[in-house]
Amino acid sequence: MIAATGTVGKFPRLETVVLLLVTGFVFWAAHVYARLAGERSTGRSVDWSEVRRVGRSEWPIVEAAVLPAVAVGLSPLLGLGLSDTWWLALAVAVVQQVTWACLGALHAGASHRQAAVESAVNLLLGLVIVAAKAALGH
Repeated sequence: MIAATGTVGKFPRLETVVLLLVTGFVFWAAHVYARLAGERSTGRSVDWSEVRRVGRSEWPIVEAAVLPAVAVGLSPLLGLGLSDTWWLALAVAVVQQVTWACLGALHAGASHRQAAVESAVNLLLGLVIVAAKAALGH
């Protein structure tokens, strides 16, 4: 999302913060729905306790949007222009992605080597997004 934002609009920082948070909620809702639909047995209805369980399980998707949104919101206090703001938010998102990959792997019982590999893969994915942003000239 950050890689695709432009500098259009009257309040580009505010619009980016709103887009980040709304996108986080939409992706969260889509994941909740997909898991509920995928886990449901034929003929069995879904109850609210199951919806809450899956919603809590998928909540990190929303949380992932918060730090980049905070970075965008705080960027004027750091004296950043719009272009630097988008790069800061993207850097925060990539660092967050790599960190959570490493911590998630370790929490799941992976060795330090496996966690490093998982972190490297996530860094590579993040760098692909950075390269796309640079290539698009955003």
